[in-house]
This record gives sequence, C-alpha cells and structure tokens, in this order.
Amino acid sequence: MDISGIISALVVGVVIGALGRLVLPGRQRVGLLWTVVVGIVAAFVGTGIASGLGVADTRGFDWIELIIQVALAAVGVGALERARAGRRVQR
Repeated sequence: MDISGIISALVVGVVIGALGRLVLPGRQRVGLLWTVVVGIVAAFVGTGIASGLGVADTRGFDWIELIIQVALAAVGVGALERARAGRRVQR
C-alpha cells in the first residue's frame, strides 16, 4: 500500500468513525484513535458486505455502502464503549 492509500484509509476511517459516533445517542467516551480504528475496520468490512450484496459498484455515490459502513461503525463504537465501561466497573 502506498502513502496515498494509507492517507485515504485514515480519512475514510475518520469520516466513517465520526458518522458512527453521531448516530449513537448520548456521549461516547472513546478516544479519537479508537474512533479512527473502528471507522477503518467498519469501512473495510462494510465494503466487503456491500460487495457480497452486489451494491458496492453502482453508478454515482454508493449510499447503501455508506449506510452499511456507518451502521457497522456505530455498532463498533457502542461495543467498545460497553467493553470499556465494564472494565471501569470491575476495577
């Protein structure tokens, strides 16, 4: 992967992660780094799911793929928040 691919993955991760956090109600105590990581993973997995469904390579903007990616990011951020909250209670 070249430098432009890494930079574009980071930008997509930030955008998808931020949109995933916006979808969730309330405040999430997840840092920026974890938001980017969840966003990148959600972008890759969402693209795979969209490809499997046959909606990844459509003409124009791929709204369905974006919705899948944001939903996965919201689930990921929510799961990370619950895992961190459970760890704080056990201490």
